[in-house]
Amino acid sequence: MKNSQILVLFLIGALLTVIGALFKITNERKDWTSFFLIIGMTFEAVAGIMLIIKLFKKKNNNDSFLDS
Repeated sequence: MKNSQILVLFLIGALLTVIGALFKITNERKDWTSFFLIIGMTFEAVAGIMLIIKLFKKKNNNDSFLDS
């Protein structure tokens, strides 16, 4: 998986987490608040694990961040 795809996963997770936090603060949509928080943090955790695995498997240190 490319680093740009991992970055997109992380950004989607961050967006969902922020939406869930805003719902929690404003006490709106109580049924969806936990859903957004759980799904958003899961996306972030998966992206972080994938990035760590990619860093350990990296063979060539000459690549820039968004390459391969």
